[in-house]
Amino acid sequence: MSHVLIVAEHDGRHLNPATAKCVSCAAQIPGARISIAVLGQGSAAIAAAAAALTGVTGVLHVESAANAHPLATVLAPQVAQLARDHAATHVFGPSTTFGKDLMPRVAALLDAPQLSDIMAVESAQQFRRPIYAGNIVLSVDVSGEPLIVGTVRTASFDAAPAGGSACVEAVSLAVPLPAYARFVSLSGATSDRPDLQTARRVVSGGRALGSEENFKLVYELADALGAAVGASRAAVDSGYAPNELQVGQTGKIIAPDLYIALGISGAIQHMTGIKDAKTIVAINKDADAPIFESADLGLVGDLFTILPELRAQLARS
Repeated sequence: MSHVLIVAEHDGRHLNPATAKCVSCAAQIPGARISIAVLGQGSAAIAAAAAALTGVTGVLHVESAANAHPLATVLAPQVAQLARDHAATHVFGPSTTFGKDLMPRVAALLDAPQLSDIMAVESAQQFRRPIYAGNIVLSVDVSGEPLIVGTVRTASFDAAPAGGSACVEAVSLAVPLPAYARFVSLSGATSDRPDLQTARRVVSGGRALGSEENFKLVYELADALGAAVGASRAAVDSGYAPNELQVGQTGKIIAPDLYIALGISGAIQHMTGIKDAKTIVAINKDADAPIFESADLGLVGDLFTILPELRAQLARS
């Protein structure tokens, strides 16, 4: 039987929905027993939320002051020890900034192969992942390996629902932690809008907005729809939007129910980030823009004329 150990991502208060998507991935492994490792400080509520996910059989809760901030150099030795102590055959984390930082370190400590961006499970030792900006899907066979470390492409899986009642086990680890890394401070943009990677609706703007001032139109439409805000790489490089809003191959990979692209041409790098979106709506004045080939709904026209009309319609509805 396979034992899949999933490393929970959280912000110290809430369990990140990416963790529930990792559970859905692990559940596709035949006969898998799924455990979640929650490492934090004051994280009992997070451990309880992990235990409530359907399909989870147990939660390993490591409570420590050292885990107050998610430093990969501090978490990796602990995750590796948990994997050894509990005879894990797979160690999964989300393919987010958190997971991409942590999981390669875990794989190195365990001397195990790592699979990045798992998008489908074919068997306990065979998985599919995208390469070449998603143009090719590769089937990777790791037969003969006793332990596999992987990051899960969360855009490819639905979140496991709540409804479980797994037991939570408090675990103490006597693992030497590196002294060369320490938390200094955390800075970043704060917003009341939904998180870009987990939002059901996303409104994104491209270079056609023309300026940071005009990009406010994207924020206004997003607020009217209760949506998150995204941006193309061209818009970020032009200084219209901050880097954390970038969607695409070199940004965030997302899978919202609704994706509205405003003035985005549809370069392949951008389309890689939204290929799993349920419905794509494109507004662009260029009728030959590549994004119309993938859009479910397309509107050719000047977005500076269309957006005020669209917002007026939303206000009346």
